[in-house]
Amino acid sequence: MKTSAADLVAQCVIERKSLKEVDWKRNLVFCMFGAVYLGAFQYWYQVNIFTRMFKGVEKFTTQPLAAKLRDTAGLKALGAQTALDLGMLTCVYLPTFYVFKASVFSGTWDAAVWVKNGIGSYTTNWQKDFYDVFRVWGPADLVCFSVPLWLRLPVRHVVSFVWTAYLSFARGANK
Repeated sequence: MKTSAADLVAQCVIERKSLKEVDWKRNLVFCMFGAVYLGAFQYWYQVNIFTRMFKGVEKFTTQPLAAKLRDTAGLKALGAQTALDLGMLTCVYLPTFYVFKASVFSGTWDAAVWVKNGIGSYTTNWQKDFYDVFRVWGPADLVCFSVPLWLRLPVRHVVSFVWTAYLSFARGANK
């Protein structure tokens, strides 16, 4: 629902469309993508995989800032988590988004066409999308992976809402 709402913000607030003018197919892209990738996959990956790969991050996240800045192991883990997430965003998240978009807008039930068109859009937009991911999610990840664990997902959801509205505005339309 968050991604659907972010798309509606992009369409109704940023693009100033009335509810009658909303592209509901575009909204469907964000609704489906949000449920599958951001809802199920991202939760599994952020909670299960990160806690297995980065043992001891809870200690780092509960320290005051001055202590964090002296915690070499914690800072290395912070850098590694950020690098891993940026890699996932550019190499998994973005292609997945474009394949979901192609599945809605391609006019066919042929999954091979969805993948071909989606990867084609991903390749076409790679340079700008890569830049945008790094300039938004790089700093955001440093914050997300530094706050106490109980606050990690709420912080990420706030950033994700704004990012998704931007993605909808920049890449959501059927172009």
